[in-house]
Amino acid sequence: MGPQNRRDGKHPDAMIKDFRALLDNTQDATHRAAIYSGKREFIKPKSRNKTYISDEQLHAMELCIYHGIKVQVEGLDGERISQMCRCTGSQSWRGGDRWNDWVWVKQRPGRCYGALNGRLPWQLQRLFKIKLQNEDGAFFEYWLAMALTTIPENSGNLDPVSKFVQVRKAPAAVALQVFSLGNIVGCGHVIPEIATGTKTGDGRNERWIVNSHIDLATWNGVYN
Repeated sequence: MGPQNRRDGKHPDAMIKDFRALLDNTQDATHRAAIYSGKREFIKPKSRNKTYISDEQLHAMELCIYHGIKVQVEGLDGERISQMCRCTGSQSWRGGDRWNDWVWVKQRPGRCYGALNGRLPWQLQRLFKIKLQNEDGAFFEYWLAMALTTIPENSGNLDPVSKFVQVRKAPAAVALQVFSLGNIVGCGHVIPEIATGTKTGDGRNERWIVNSHIDLATWNGVYN
């Protein structure tokens, strides 16, 4: 697995060097609040001061934006195959619309969420790296993502007619989550209940069908 950065120094995201700049460049108030609270919760147990982190300390943390992550998955014959999961946030992709992929996010070990086996499809909204000083004074880098979250319908069991699993948008309080990139286990493909002409949708969709019938060869040929 490895994050992929845009090397164009003139790109707006290339100018974001710390957490304050990321907040200032996030126009959507809901996204801004989720990034702020999600990052604070993530770094609190890992920081040098586990009891209190001031806004000044939080805003000054070094940060770098990424627009893609390469994930290794198992192919049809057991070989390792790379998948590129892209996330441009609010920025356009090659002069077109923004591109924020769906990914499989590992939730917990064991067999839960029915056929989804402890994973849920979430849509990436941001990829970024932060530098943090731990309690020993050493600096560590953490690669994080923020995603639009879903929860399974019918406990993740297959629909008796379509044989697909359906998911729906999570409640507002947990609709956006910040988490470690290490929890991403591959690219996902979902079919929205309302057709849209963009890769990111227009906010009208509340439910999606999880397309579990697409093979990796087709995925890599069509989406990469």
